[in-house]
Amino acid sequence: MPILDNTILQNSLQQSTKQNTNHSAAQTTLQQPRQVDFSNHNNLKRSALRQLIRARRQALSAQQQSDAAQALVAQFNQHNVINQAQHIALYLANDSELATQAVITWCWQQGKRVYIPILHPFSHKHLLFTEFTADTPLTKNKYAILEPQLDVRRVIPYLQLDVICCPLVAFDRQGNRLGMGGGYYDRTCSQQDHVQPSNKVPALIGLAHDCQQYDPLPHAPWDIPLTDIITPSRTLRI
Repeated sequence: MPILDNTILQNSLQQSTKQNTNHSAAQTTLQQPRQVDFSNHNNLKRSALRQLIRARRQALSAQQQSDAAQALVAQFNQHNVINQAQHIALYLANDSELATQAVITWCWQQGKRVYIPILHPFSHKHLLFTEFTADTPLTKNKYAILEPQLDVRRVIPYLQLDVICCPLVAFDRQGNRLGMGGGYYDRTCSQQDHVQPSNKVPALIGLAHDCQQYDPLPHAPWDIPLTDIITPSRTLRI
C-alpha cells in the first residue's frame, strides 16, 4: 500500500480548520451547502479522503451537531418515501456522524418501527437489522460501537425493510458513498442485486453533514449507490 503523503494531508486539514474558524458570530451554527474546493486533492486515495472528511466532521461544534440533528427531523418530515415507510433502519451515531436520536424519536412518534444494524455473528462483514425501542439493551461491538444485543426474535429480514438510512464518511452528487472501509453496508445491501425488478427493495438513503460532500468521489464496482442523500439543509435525490 502506498505511503500517504503527510504534507498533502496536513495542508488539507489546516485548510479545513481555517475554514471552520473563520465563520462570523452572526452566521447560523448549522452548516449551509457550499461548493468545496478540493482541486488540490484530486490524487488523494480513499483512505486519505476518509481522514480529510472525518476531520471536517469532527471539527463541528457541539451546537452545530445539535442543530444539525434537529434540522434532520425537518428533512425527514418532508420526505415522501420516509413518510410512507413503516420499517426504517437507522444507526446509532459514532465518531461525529450526523446524530440520529432525534429522528429515531420522531419515527416512534409517527408510529414507525425503527431498526438498528448489528454485526452479523456468522456471516463475515455483513449486518443484521434488529428492532430498536426505548428499552432495547445495548452492548459494544468489536469496534467499540454501541449496538443492540442480538435477539433473533427482533431481527427483520432485509427485504422487509422499507428504508435503510446509512451513515457515511463522504458522498457526491451522483449518489456515491464512501464508508469507513469495512464494506459492511455494501455486502449487506448487495442482496438487492438478486431481486427481481418487480419486487420491492429498501430505499438506500445516506445521512450526512453538508461538509461531507466531495465531488467527484472515487468509487469501486462493489460500491452500492444511494437513492437519496439527506443532509441537515437539503435532500439530494439521485
